[in-house]
Amino acid sequence: MPSLSKSLTFLLSASATLHSASAFAPRALSITTSTLAMSDSSSDRYTIPDQPARFARAKEEKNERYLDIETVYNPAYLKGKRVAITGANRGIGLALAKELVAQGGKLIAICRSSSEELEALNPDEIVTGIEVTSDDACSTIAEKITGGAIDILVNNAGYFYEPVEMVTENSCNYAEELKMIDICALGPLRVSENLYNGGLLKEGSSIAMITSQGGSVSWRTTQNPEGGDYGHHMSKCAANMMSVLLSQELKGKDIAVGILHPGFNKTGMTAKYEHIWEVEGAVDASVGAKRVFHEIEKINMDTTGKFINCEDGLEIPW
Repeated sequence: MPSLSKSLTFLLSASATLHSASAFAPRALSITTSTLAMSDSSSDRYTIPDQPARFARAKEEKNERYLDIETVYNPAYLKGKRVAITGANRGIGLALAKELVAQGGKLIAICRSSSEELEALNPDEIVTGIEVTSDDACSTIAEKITGGAIDILVNNAGYFYEPVEMVTENSCNYAEELKMIDICALGPLRVSENLYNGGLLKEGSSIAMITSQGGSVSWRTTQNPEGGDYGHHMSKCAANMMSVLLSQELKGKDIAVGILHPGFNKTGMTAKYEHIWEVEGAVDASVGAKRVFHEIEKINMDTTGKFINCEDGLEIPW
């Protein structure tokens, strides 16, 4: 990878003491200045690993794309599209469902169980009883969808084990690590395989994989300078690998696969980190949903297999 070169020229006094979820931002930062880009030649391609610095730079540069997605977001493409969303009953999945319906899209919700908020959206179809760790359950998805082919599949369902795992603290939970890998990496593969072989993902359709910047190996030295948090990062790295392999396999079928970090969103999953929401640029899930759909529109055969940060639209290095 290109060497890191540019340094942050303004002081982030709070970054030395921040502790945040590695699913969305660095767990612990031990420095007050931070590199901003991969290199002069790649700074327009790659986003930066330091979450507080990334947000601070966006504010200093008055980056409208980052700070106000409405300035670039055009959801017209969603109207009439059949969009399947896993985990649509809560969190960012529910926010995506709400945004889709508001823009005239046809929602196919795939989840373990429904919710009152999901039901209130009056989805075109709701497929319940789908535990993405179950081969048997996932093998039934396509047969339960009766309205025809899917234009966009959003593999959003995920799981985050919150306690910090450290070898030196004897706190690794291997059962939870395997659970995260199963849900976050194998789950989307099971769903995608079933919908493809069920004839619901056809030429010209697209798949959006909602993963995390936590799956970037090269960013661990910045975002996890003390290591640890094994299960989450391994699961997202595995999800990214799976997504790239799937993008390669489906190229010949003209089905594009996008790999998306949705950004730091204010959801129930991140509520324990609300004390650093503002300094790290966390946004309401409704805003996060618009960021995701803005990037989903760009998924095509030229961008298939790329790992994108929905906050700024730039790539994340592997």
